[in-house]
Order: sequence, then structure tokens, then C-alpha cells
Amino acid sequence: MTDRFDTGVAHPARRYNYWLGGKDNFAADRESGDLLAKSYPAARIAARANRAFLGRAVTYLAAEAGIRQFLDIGTGLPTAENTHEVAQRIAPTSRVVYVDNDPMVMVHARALLTSTPQGETRYLEEDLRNPEKILAQANLLDLSRPVGLVLVAVVHFLSDQDQAREIVHTLLGALPAGSHLVMTCATTDFLTPELKANWDESLRTGRSDVYPRTRAQFDEFLTGLEVVSPGVVPISEWRPSADGEEKPTPVEASLFGVVARRGPGLPAESR
Repeated sequence: MTDRFDTGVAHPARRYNYWLGGKDNFAADRESGDLLAKSYPAARIAARANRAFLGRAVTYLAAEAGIRQFLDIGTGLPTAENTHEVAQRIAPTSRVVYVDNDPMVMVHARALLTSTPQGETRYLEEDLRNPEKILAQANLLDLSRPVGLVLVAVVHFLSDQDQAREIVHTLLGALPAGSHLVMTCATTDFLTPELKANWDESLRTGRSDVYPRTRAQFDEFLTGLEVVSPGVVPISEWRPSADGEEKPTPVEASLFGVVARRGPGLPAESR
């Protein structure tokens, strides 16, 4: 593990931690975060909004959809209101498998993400690009019963849309009817022409590793799923809390968010 842990190379989980005000990051992560923030000044606002969406979506799955097991891929470094904390507050028997490809995330997760006695959490060091390996190792979960698949701010690190769509459909195809997808993905659909040009330039020059999706591309991930109200919306508009929670504009939090239910069957091309 040690030889794969390079503090001189920025990692999305540690950069995200930096944007959230955390301390588990290195100079390369901070430099990368500051460079991206120059092109997209609301990056820190978007990070907070994305985290808040996760909490609301997991609350819905546990409280209203009756989900009791979760597969959270692209976990990121532990912070407040992690998936198992939200779910187990509602249903203490909930089980959660966390997956991330950063060894630092796994070290912190094992130390800090403590389950309720009734439930359980486990941690896999694996990459989203290896969905079969993830499924094979997620043996804490009973894949004959509904699962909440959490893909929050992770798919947009895959540059190829066809590959990304195939990965998401592979994961969903292994889950039974009644399972739910929670997903967010960056988009430039809401940005001004100037901000969009800045984002495109950051990608072209290698300063960014976040590949935004249009609404049409985002919808491709949802083939065969029943989208939960209010549908595909900017993350801050998905069932916002009434308790004074920060509500950024779509320009500030330029991510699509959705919760969708897997029905009795997916089309053949979605498997």
C-alpha cells in the first residue's frame, strides 16, 4: 500500500476534504483545489452542497424507501454525516460497504467510521473502474435484497461516457428490484459561457480531472430506472431542507442530482 501512496499527486478525495475545510490533505491537493477554484470559484460551495445532498438522499432511502444496505463508491475522507451515520440514525441495523481507491481514505475510514452495534460497516480499497471486483468483494451485502448504490461526485472522474455508462449499468444490473441509485455528476449546463470556457480550458490543460455531463448524458445512466420526485435537478433543489440549510444556485453548485429506483427488470442493453 505504501508504494501507491504518493502525497505529491493530488487525489480527488483529499482535494474534496480541502474544499470542505478538512485537514487531511497535502500541498498537491491544495494546489489542485486552488487551481480548480480559479476556473470555478464556487467549488467549495458545490462541495458543501454535494455533501448536503448525500445526507438528504440517504435519509430518503432509509426513512421512506426502506433500504437497509448501502454500497457507497468513491467514499472520500470521513467527515460529518457519513452514509452509515445518516442511515443508522434512522435504521440502526443498516449495513454499509464503503469503497475508495485512496489508501489514506481507507486508513481514516477504518479508524473513524464506527458502526452501531446492530449494524455493520466494511471498507474496500478498489476503483470504480473495476465494478466486478467491487461486487465480488462486497460480501457484507445480500445482493438478493435491495441495495442503495451511492455514486456521489465520482462518475465525473471518468472521461469516457461509454465506459462510465457501462460501469453504472454493470453495478445496477447486479442489484435486485427495489434497489436505488443515488448519483451526482458535474455539469456545465448551468454555467455562463465564460465559466464554461474556463472549465473547458482547465480540462484541456490538465488542471482539472472533472469531466462534466450534459443533461442528456446524465439521463443515459438512468435507463430502465424509475426516477424519484423531483427528478433530475441541481443538487440544491433535490428536496431541500427547511431548516436554514445553505441553498446555492445551480451556477454555484453545478451538479445534477438524482435518486432513482430499479424496477423488476432492466433493458438488455443496461446489463
